[in-house]
Amino acid sequence: MLRFETAIGACGISWSPTGLTRVSILGGGTSGEEPPEFVREAVAGIVALLEGEPRDLREVPLDLTGVEAFAAGVYAQARLVGPGELCTYGDLARAVGSPGGAQAVGRAMGSNPFPIVVPCHRVLSSTGALHGFSAPGGIATKRRMLEIERAPGFTQQTLFA
Repeated sequence: MLRFETAIGACGISWSPTGLTRVSILGGGTSGEEPPEFVREAVAGIVALLEGEPRDLREVPLDLTGVEAFAAGVYAQARLVGPGELCTYGDLARAVGSPGGAQAVGRAMGSNPFPIVVPCHRVLSSTGALHGFSAPGGIATKRRMLEIERAPGFTQQTLFA
């Protein structure tokens, strides 16, 4: 795992020859191997996004080996939600042909091995509330990421995060 610093703290990234296998917020160790170009580009994109640049990271390849088909579909739809945009778990459920499947989408997003690249932080409850962010810092980290992206309703930075 390659560890790198971002505006929200340390992140880690792992990969296979075909794509990223894991992104960790505020965690990870370092590896001795030199990362391939697509990993260096992914790291640069994540750092830029978390510094406020409108990067969508859709070009970053993912290795979905071991990811269930439903979750892979949810991740593909979530990647269409651009920086500063929001959607709900229900929106994603409808997009993958599973109306009424918001809880299943929530479970898939809760086990998302690619946070930031698969932007689970842009997914809200049907009431617009911040729920279900398993990264260190939880909802405060999710809120901070949405503030950085200047998402609607999250453009005012909080005093206490």
